Amino acid sequence: MDFRFLHAADIHLDSPLRGLARYEGVPAELVRTATRSALDNLVSYAIEEKVAFLVIAGDLYDGDWEAFATGLYFCSAMGRLNEAGIAVYLIYGNHDAESHLTKQLPLPPNVKAFRSDRPETVTHAPTGVILHGQSYKSRDPGGDLAGGYPPAIDGSFNIGVLHTALTGDRGHAPYAPCRPEELAAKGYDYWALGHVHGFEIVTAVPHVVFPGNLQGRNIRETGPKGAALVTVADGHVRAVDHIPMDVVRWADVDVDLGGAGSVTDGHERIRQSLEAALSGQADGRPMMARVRLSGETLIHDVLAEERNAWREGVRAIARGLSDELWIEKVVAATRPPARTQALGDELDALLEQLAADPATASAIVDDLADFLARAPAELDRELDLLPEVRAGQLGGVLPDAAAALRARLQTGVA
Repeated sequence: MDFRFLHAADIHLDSPLRGLARYEGVPAELVRTATRSALDNLVSYAIEEKVAFLVIAGDLYDGDWEAFATGLYFCSAMGRLNEAGIAVYLIYGNHDAESHLTKQLPLPPNVKAFRSDRPETVTHAPTGVILHGQSYKSRDPGGDLAGGYPPAIDGSFNIGVLHTALTGDRGHAPYAPCRPEELAAKGYDYWALGHVHGFEIVTAVPHVVFPGNLQGRNIRETGPKGAALVTVADGHVRAVDHIPMDVVRWADVDVDLGGAGSVTDGHERIRQSLEAALSGQADGRPMMARVRLSGETLIHDVLAEERNAWREGVRAIARGLSDELWIEKVVAATRPPARTQALGDELDALLEQLAADPATASAIVDDLADFLARAPAELDRELDLLPEVRAGQLGGVLPDAAAALRARLQTGVA
């Protein structure tokens, strides 16, 4: 028969959006409930689209959570699916295995959690689909789990549910390592994987798929986040579509300042880049962006000398564009023009020699001792290098001093 199902993973329910709460203007409620709202979106979509069932491939929770409210919220969401007649097939991943509360909450009758001591096979009666899966019983299952999965059952559509990073080359811990070729040898029609937080169709024959996580939680998890909608017709996968479920979008915004000759020009380029990111990447969602400034520009040294002012300037530009655009960080990676580089190299070389001299570094710290004693701790958050100076670590301070001196010596920068 023809049917559709949803494949999700790495929900990390009630996991905080790291770093988001520190920024002025970000609603606390949005930060606190983002992963819950993404789960709500998943459930609502499943009901609206009348999918046959939902597969959750691990890391439903986020470690050793202590509040039963997290589990109760999940049970309530699954209750909505139960009322709609939608079954849920769940395996626990490495983060779930850390939680002693995970195993204590009874799940609604429509939710099947696969056992952790060995692979288990179940049948979705309305479609005849066969699902094979195994939960983690500890953070690291200690090797390949897929090897123990049974062969496909002939004449049925077979789904393997597994929490794994495959060969471990996708930026995640190599739990339950295995190769796509090993999965294909089982004869399943679809492998519903979890653990990797980016959407990826690893292979199409058979389909081996990571849906990614439902909600990006930090700047390393940029772009649309959601679940995979799988369409099956005549016993074959006909389409795998990524459906966004996130409520806050994280983005890297690159701003090319190459050739910019003034601060005003730089600000305008930043504004244009942020505006393009809002219209092209946010999809109407609130956005948290990291801005990276690059290129060869006359204002390179001004950026280095006044980086705190630039950071606040970028935030002001963002605020002027939207109340739902926030700046996570400003990274300055520009270069000075070639005509000023020679002078800069000489200054950097001289300061490098000074920094290597313990007596010089000690003298600088001694000279600043009175200032450091009087400077309030709150100032450390505004002046990024101040904690380094307090610790006597001048390696990051002296290059900025060289850049500031170059800026003072330059002319013609508005």
